[in-house]
Amino acid sequence: MRIYSFPPVIDERARVLVLGTAPSVKSLEHKQFYGHTQNFMWRIMYRLFADTDPDPVYENRLAFLKEHRIALWDVMESCEREGSLDVNIRAEVPQNLPWLLSEYPGLRCFAFNGSKAYDTFRKHFGGDGRFRDVALLKLPSTSPIPTPRMRTLEDRVGAWRAIVPYTAR
Repeated sequence: MRIYSFPPVIDERARVLVLGTAPSVKSLEHKQFYGHTQNFMWRIMYRLFADTDPDPVYENRLAFLKEHRIALWDVMESCEREGSLDVNIRAEVPQNLPWLLSEYPGLRCFAFNGSKAYDTFRKHFGGDGRFRDVALLKLPSTSPIPTPRMRTLEDRVGAWRAIVPYTAR
């Protein structure tokens, strides 16, 4: 089944663009980035910038990110995938990231949510000189599935701290 990403959540203040792969089944159902309640994304962002639990209202979460100069999008405009696992992705079509960067030249950092997002970017844009002034951070997935190095939420918060300097005014 072909799935499609959401429009970017971004404004002219954005300095960090968090890039996932493609929306999960739950995200598509809720029409929200990181819509699965078990995903760590919102808890990570709130721990980094407010040291509180996430606001339960999605629109407030998006406003929180914008206030902290963070944008959201996916590396893939669309792909074929059964279920939510990245290993099942086929026939991906990349987003027009060069266009987004030209529209929002204040972006300083692309923060890739997991290896698949990073690898997909490198596959489609690895030699593109338009990204030479943007830091490319391959960060651990915000999925709650433990890995040998990322066992807990706190492990992920520690790794995602790498984006904080890029959000400075």
